[in-house]
Amino acid sequence: MAETAPLVLRQDRDGVSMLTLNRPQARNALSREVMSALQTALDEVAVDPVIKVVVLAAAGPVFCAGHDLKQMRATEGHAGHLETFRQCAKLMTSLVHLRQPVIAKVQGTATAAGCQLVASCDLAIAVDTAKFATPGVNIGLFCSTPMVALSRNVPAKAAMEMLLTGEPVDAAEAVRLGLINRAVPAAELDSAVDQLATKIAAKSGRVLKLGKEAFHRQREMGLEDAYAYTAEVMALNMGLEDAGEGIDAFLGKRSPVWMA
Repeated sequence: MAETAPLVLRQDRDGVSMLTLNRPQARNALSREVMSALQTALDEVAVDPVIKVVVLAAAGPVFCAGHDLKQMRATEGHAGHLETFRQCAKLMTSLVHLRQPVIAKVQGTATAAGCQLVASCDLAIAVDTAKFATPGVNIGLFCSTPMVALSRNVPAKAAMEMLLTGEPVDAAEAVRLGLINRAVPAAELDSAVDQLATKIAAKSGRVLKLGKEAFHRQREMGLEDAYAYTAEVMALNMGLEDAGEGIDAFLGKRSPVWMA
């Protein structure tokens, strides 16, 4: 593949946008250029009124090997390294704050910032041969930023074991820990992701946006604050035309017709 090939591919169909990391010769490592291309794609999808679901995929046998270590070694000084990690942090938070739900379609191994990428998505389906790891400790670079997403998806002791040992977990264990939703044979990955994306895309886009934002915000709150906040969200939701349409359709035993 030529180096001039797009670093991120976009394909839209039926309200679903698939964004594919396209640097397989480098195991889809997150160079500054790859992160910039993915950020641009997310920013464009965010304002596309037709798109209700985003699928994050990757070309080649590896989903994402994390940061581009060759590029990082060629970068001199604290300021340059800090800029790279801040760029990555913005990318990961963009996935969380994107109005559309994001499904990670994991066709291979995801390590370090690649594991962080999976953990930052709302949902994840992987092939049953995939492995997940935060192996930075093995090369003297603790996976501190991947830790943020990892520790918000799996139990604390499981996260610490992954971080302290650098050892990978297989897809079955990743399901058990809650890092991914399910693992499927490679031949079933496309259909499993398509079915999930299609099911979600059939919902109201406004309601999906409202619900995703509320989910992530309430997770950071105490119990009473979370209930107070979500009560406001549900009252706001009840005022939307799509809520009225959905309830009327349910009572009338017909399919709803969403505004968006």
